Amino acid sequence: MTSQGSSEQKNKSVGGNGRNPLLIVGGFTILGLALTLIIFGGSLFGGSATDTTEAGPSILEQVPAFESAETNASQGPIGGGPLEIGALAYDFALNDVQGNSVQLSDYAGQPVIINFWATWCGPCRVEMPELEAAYQAHQEDGLVILALDQQEATEDVANFFEELGLNFTAVLDNEGIVSELYGVANILPTTFFINRNGEVTAIHRGPMVQSQIDGYLADTLPATH
Repeated sequence: MTSQGSSEQKNKSVGGNGRNPLLIVGGFTILGLALTLIIFGGSLFGGSATDTTEAGPSILEQVPAFESAETNASQGPIGGGPLEIGALAYDFALNDVQGNSVQLSDYAGQPVIINFWATWCGPCRVEMPELEAAYQAHQEDGLVILALDQQEATEDVANFFEELGLNFTAVLDNEGIVSELYGVANILPTTFFINRNGEVTAIHRGPMVQSQIDGYLADTLPATH
């Protein structure tokens, strides 16, 4: 037999009509994997996306809808999205520094300023005398100012009001729940002006001067129908 014949015979015995047996085996392996994924794919990767009966609810299903634990008023909404001008103010019930319950809906028919603040907030301290001046000027108009302190001790808040000679109502938002409800996002001071119909007429983030307060009150104090 010639060397060329021997070489051809060798190739036939190894490859079988020129086909590499490794490629054939590899092809069957890939085909087998594909069939396995088709038949058992769901269980291999922890079940399908719609299978929540045995695996339990998804993380989104475990998160409850937001509700304020400190809002139990019978009048007005208690949440549902960021407040905007023209929207009804969210009702809430908190305690003042004397331990008395203060509920926003108790002041229905009166103009209200809700001021979010803290004793450590420098701009809040600067703004407080301006709010006091507005309160003194418009008490006869029924103006109510609720100053919601953010998560501080009652004694600290009471001492702050006494030091500055403030006569409007200091309220304790101990858990910051109403602050969250109103979307304040730790921007202090933040102030909401609410008219006699319970509608938000202005939202101011940051400290205010007297002219700004007077401008907001011009849209808040008049009786509306």
